[in-house]
Amino acid sequence: MKQLFLISLVFLIFGCATHKPQFEGILFEKHTTLDETGFRQDELDSLTSYIKNNLTTTGMLVLKDGKILFEYGDIQDISYLASCRKSILSILYGKYVENGTIDLNQSIGEIGIEEDKGLLEIEKSATVDHIINSRSGVFHQPANRGYDENNILERGSVKPGEYFVYNNWDYNVAGHIFEKKSGKNIYKELEEQLAIPLGFQDWNIKKQKKQHRKSKSRYPAYHMYISVRDMAKIGQLMLNKGKWNGKQIISKNWIEKITTTVTPTEVINKRKGLTETSPFQFSYGYMWWMVDNIKHNPDFEGAYTASGYGGQYLTIIPKINMVIAHKHKLPTLVRWGLKRGNDVTDWQYWELLNKHIGTKKE
Repeated sequence: MKQLFLISLVFLIFGCATHKPQFEGILFEKHTTLDETGFRQDELDSLTSYIKNNLTTTGMLVLKDGKILFEYGDIQDISYLASCRKSILSILYGKYVENGTIDLNQSIGEIGIEEDKGLLEIEKSATVDHIINSRSGVFHQPANRGYDENNILERGSVKPGEYFVYNNWDYNVAGHIFEKKSGKNIYKELEEQLAIPLGFQDWNIKKQKKQHRKSKSRYPAYHMYISVRDMAKIGQLMLNKGKWNGKQIISKNWIEKITTTVTPTEVINKRKGLTETSPFQFSYGYMWWMVDNIKHNPDFEGAYTASGYGGQYLTIIPKINMVIAHKHKLPTLVRWGLKRGNDVTDWQYWELLNKHIGTKKE
């Protein structure tokens, strides 16, 4: 019976793989010369060699000054974003926060958030703001895996806003609140706010799929499936402070808000077992990670990133006007938590950037 379930699951998921891109997008320009890019061809060749020999990267695109500087692997494949979905949702929130449709100070109890086995009154006092920076203090089990289970506390033990923990319950509820308050489907909104105006080349709304597990939680995970080159367009929009082709697509103020530290580096270091001497350190904002390793590489001053399980990254480095979109395509069974994959780890990815992207090339 279990084998039949797994076979059916694989066919169900791979059955969606036949969907082609929904509409024709707009190509990125490419650098025709490396003059004034700050890179030499031998450095880019070394980057290619490093990836081949050390990582299991399936696709990577580097934009410099809005043009393609480097590409590796399959940048067109529409694949799983893992937790990068959360950073994209944070972008979509801006429109509705600024027009007053979503009130960040409204409590989840007032909105009607509840679970089958109930939420505590202290948990219901958490605000939307607490939810989207993962400080709600609600330690309810989420519908999907991939959260910081080691730092989940006893329910009711802290007040909302006091304690950060990377909890998918918060993020999944953030998706539900977005849809309930805006009256819009997340995927349709992603299409209208980002895919169409940015000219996604590989977007297909039929590829998007939520993961429900009502035995754990009422609120599903809103998984997203986007190609490397379309991820890079989102990154370039962020680098441009929400502007695209001279038009303000997302508010500059909102972009700055969601990429501002809420949970400081020392808290994240403690959770990750890092120290002040670790070359890769981060703080956390509104579903984006801020890079804090400028002592080791000054190019990363002001940089921030979306990060997803297994090797999914979208990194913006304003100081050198650069965007990096990186993917490691996870096998279907790995995504469903049925076996481990040969992931690209955080350490490998940031080591790659530190050695081959920043000015401190060791």
